[in-house]
Amino acid sequence: MSKQLYVYILTNKRNGTLYIGVTSNLPQRILQHKNNQFDGFSKKYNVKQLVYFEQHDTAESAITREKQIKKWNRAWKLRLIEKNNPQWKDLYDLILQ
Repeated sequence: MSKQLYVYILTNKRNGTLYIGVTSNLPQRILQHKNNQFDGFSKKYNVKQLVYFEQHDTAESAITREKQIKKWNRAWKLRLIEKNNPQWKDLYDLILQ
């Protein structure tokens, strides 16, 4: 049985800066972002709010999807978030359940 992988999108506020990443441990990775444990983009732009994630069965499919979303224009990314999370709620508590 392989590990589950996740593609996720973080933001700093509704319609704000977006960060797209991939991880095998979503709760741990989001907590690391929330605690500014990574220097770079997510820390610089204060993107700590999990507004979208999707699960994948293989690393290959997760990485392919992450690259695909990163290439999208901003409107498509916002539509993806709005469709699944119209209130732009922080989904971190949801993934801890």
